[in-house]
Amino acid sequence: MFQRLKTWFAKAPAQPVQQLAADNIPQHIAIIMDGNGRWAKKRGLPRMAGHHSGMKTVKRITMEANRLGVKYLTLYAFSTENWKRPKDEVEFLMKLPQEFLSIELKELIENNVQVRMMGLRENLPAHTLSAVEEAIQRTKNNTGLVLNFALNYGSRKEMIEAVRHIGEEIQSGRLKPEDINDSHMNEALLSSGLPDPDLLIRTSGELRLSNFMLWQLAYSELWFTDVYWPEFTEHHFHEAVSEYQRRARRYGGL
Repeated sequence: MFQRLKTWFAKAPAQPVQQLAADNIPQHIAIIMDGNGRWAKKRGLPRMAGHHSGMKTVKRITMEANRLGVKYLTLYAFSTENWKRPKDEVEFLMKLPQEFLSIELKELIENNVQVRMMGLRENLPAHTLSAVEEAIQRTKNNTGLVLNFALNYGSRKEMIEAVRHIGEEIQSGRLKPEDINDSHMNEALLSSGLPDPDLLIRTSGELRLSNFMLWQLAYSELWFTDVYWPEFTEHHFHEAVSEYQRRARRYGGL
């Protein structure tokens, strides 16, 4: 199976990258990495091969984002709804963070990348959580790109918990209802400390947000491509950033 993957990658043509304006690189890019299973099915491979191949794309795009000067890269790795998938697929997906970080952590450290996680830690297997927390700890002092994995993440659950937290502050007398503003909500979300994404990329041709950062994406630029995540290259990444640079962001104004 993996020999067939190697053969496909060997045949994949290199594409020229876009010329980008260095002074207008998105500060925060979020990506819904979609299409691993369909990519594998088209090639007669099991879905797990698609997920494994997608892991290689994570490495390539992380390094390119870091090279371009992107400050935050948030990757939708596993949603709260993904637990509904077949047990063997879920177990495979839960092993990928451990495999990815065991292989790539040294290079991430060498490239000054800081690893973070945004999601619910409950229900995650001990080996998954241990690998992620080790990476977070070992990269916490790095000052380059923040690689933020949305793992066991769901935006509706996140917002409900944020509202609960604000409600507790009101109940305790620490906050008045009339004083609630955007800042209170931002601080209560799992993305606290991160700026809102400037650009959202979704692969595989699907045109929806799939319960991902619904509050934070209010004014983000959205870019969709039919390309499956395992096929997504630096060239496609540059296309998305180039399109972002052609747009005028008005945030509801003129």
